[in-house]
Amino acid sequence: MRITLDDLTDPAVVALLEGHVSQLRSISPPESTHALDLDGLRAPGVSVWVARDGEAVLGCGALTEVGPGHGEVKSMRTAPDARRRGVARAVLGEILAEARRRGLTRVSLETGSDDFFAPARALYAAHGFTECGPFGSYRLDPHSTFLTLAL
Repeated sequence: MRITLDDLTDPAVVALLEGHVSQLRSISPPESTHALDLDGLRAPGVSVWVARDGEAVLGCGALTEVGPGHGEVKSMRTAPDARRRGVARAVLGEILAEARRRGLTRVSLETGSDDFFAPARALYAAHGFTECGPFGSYRLDPHSTFLTLAL
């Protein structure tokens, strides 16, 4: 598995991310869907990593800064045929390593509270994330779980 920064021009990466946003919009109400679309991921200050095996796209994840010393993990997604291969763990590890290189002192994220998101919450808990309140521009929402990790 190779994990690299990506410019979001590969059609396979675009399809993975469009599928991610589409699926999340089908699960959560519009006001509770916080996934970044391609324009949001291409914005200045957002870094996106893609995991590949050869040419096959396995998954992705992003990091943006929401305040001084505070990063946010966004757009974590594993391709359906790559699940249970450690893709998300490896991508998250790369994101956290970059956050440390940047000197961030905290990384947070928002994920869903529905059972669908239980594997994601377990992944983050295994990396030491703990529940917290809303951060940045988020508001308290019964469909959201907010997690943070001190670095």
